[in-house]
Amino acid sequence: MQRDIVERPGITVGHADARPVARTSLPGNLLAPSAGRRFVEAALTEWSGLGLPAAVGFSERLVDDAAVVVSELVTNAVVHAGTNVELLCRLEEATEDEAAALVLEVSDHHPARAVRSESSKDGGPADAAESGVTTGSADPAEYGRGLQLVGTLAERWGITYRTGLKTVWARLPVDDWNPFPEPSTEPGFQQGLRAAELLAPSARRALRDGADWAGRGALSFLAEASDLLAGQLDEDIVAALAGQLLVPRLADWCAIWLEPENGGPAAVPRLASVWHRDEAETGQLRTLLEQDPIRLPERVGTGPVSLPWPGVEEDGEKADERPESALAYRITSGGRTLGAVLLGREGAARVPDEVTALIEDFVRRVGLAVGAARAYTRQATISRILQRALLPSKVADIPGVTSSLVYEPSDDGVVGGDFYDIFPCPGDRWCFVLGDVQGSGPEAAVVTGLARPWLRLLAREGFGVGEVLDRLNRLLLDDAMEAAEAAALMVAAAGGQQTADTGQSRFLSLLYGELVPLPDGGVRCTVASAGHPLPLLLRPDGEVCPAAEPQMLLGIFDDVAYESQSFDLAPGDSLLCVTDGVTERRSGALMFDDGDGLARALADCAGLSADGIADRIKRSVHEFAERPPDDDLALLVLQAG
Repeated sequence: MQRDIVERPGITVGHADARPVARTSLPGNLLAPSAGRRFVEAALTEWSGLGLPAAVGFSERLVDDAAVVVSELVTNAVVHAGTNVELLCRLEEATEDEAAALVLEVSDHHPARAVRSESSKDGGPADAAESGVTTGSADPAEYGRGLQLVGTLAERWGITYRTGLKTVWARLPVDDWNPFPEPSTEPGFQQGLRAAELLAPSARRALRDGADWAGRGALSFLAEASDLLAGQLDEDIVAALAGQLLVPRLADWCAIWLEPENGGPAAVPRLASVWHRDEAETGQLRTLLEQDPIRLPERVGTGPVSLPWPGVEEDGEKADERPESALAYRITSGGRTLGAVLLGREGAARVPDEVTALIEDFVRRVGLAVGAARAYTRQATISRILQRALLPSKVADIPGVTSSLVYEPSDDGVVGGDFYDIFPCPGDRWCFVLGDVQGSGPEAAVVTGLARPWLRLLAREGFGVGEVLDRLNRLLLDDAMEAAEAAALMVAAAGGQQTADTGQSRFLSLLYGELVPLPDGGVRCTVASAGHPLPLLLRPDGEVCPAAEPQMLLGIFDDVAYESQSFDLAPGDSLLCVTDGVTERRSGALMFDDGDGLARALADCAGLSADGIADRIKRSVHEFAERPPDDDLALLVLQAG
């Protein structure tokens, strides 16, 4: 039994076998829409070449509309159902009641998951809940525009439910039509779809030896492979994806070795990935290959090199049992050898030249991807080392005050400019700092590395809060910054990402304060804010107010006189200090602190401990937008006991 949900009541779609039909399986990831578009375009091109409809029947408009509809339906299935997707396109001949049409069907294996739709339209399903079409509360900016577009382009569309399967279909009218000819005995249709099959992985062995490898099929494969590999920042993921792309399309098995980055000539290559079209054979193949790592000499270039089949002695008794040879390619990038690819094709004594050339082009792209991933890893490693060196290993405990700190650097592999510190000073004083160097990368890291010890030195010399900022401002403007910029360039030359010097890395927003315990409980707090988000004071009754006045950034003008504000933190009072990663957290055009959003969130924290306040604010910042934060996030809560 099946149940059809159609956009117009009383209309159903015929499911009789019509000719011709093209179908494929698509992976349940975000590459599927692109693969679906290419598959449908290839099918329509092939059908037009066979003369099935008149040329006007497959107009450019129809091809474009079909690509858009498939892209929207596949995206909907992948994002909201999360399963592999089955794509079918077929031509329906004209009848007395209906014109000829192209029918597109996209099926997923999660029939219980609703199809996202903006709203229930006039003439839509009588029961939206039954149809699986969501209505009402869905945000049209996020959901539903795809199906609205499908409904605009298609003559009609609908949803068909079967056991374990949900199919969303759309019917696009063909402007003109010629009757179907007799079926062709030539395999041209299958050959014409090979390019699309490359982009829609399947378990069966690919058709890979035809002359079309030298044409559109090879170019499409290389284009899609480049897009996929270029987005990876881990060399092991690059190796795994490369193996999955090669097998079974171009080979029956393959292995990828990667050279240690700083291993030298004596280092042993690492077997990073092994793929076999028969998964049961993968373990045995890996065992054989681990015994004999390959390293191709520089003189062989990047072309294919014939090597003995793994596990077969060239002069041994088993040599006759396996006449095939394996092909090896050197992986290079920037003139350096990064590893090697070894692959085999069973039952083929000679690999066609078109295929060896295609594999060579593919391996060249693997080398570029591995090189880029290693450059990113070097940058990320430098950033982590700098970050650990620039931040205190431990913050001081303040008598009578509970502190809670949250620090989350942005996950972009580049050291950020946010820093913090809590340290004791002579005279029964404790100082706290929350700062943000403008910009990121090595220049910002060096400014952070100078500012934090300068602050400690000035505070321990007995200068007041305002005087500390005055002197730090002059230090940021004098010749010491030239040394910082030179050091930053040295860091970049050592393997980090060199950024253009805009001068902004010397600008510093800073919140600096000191705490002095009071005899009757609580502490006396003195703070100054230089271009930094203002600290907020939370009273036990939920009242929230700013605890400082806004002042100029550090490192801009040398004639600024910074002032401080003092107040008492009574038992139960809390002071919240944040960087702009909190206040400027974005959700579309809105920021977290628009309309005093941070103050409202803090007011809801009345009665919580310091840790509770920090956790509540952090969760509020993360939940403000769907995307993760793209800036460093730091916040400090000080609560008098």
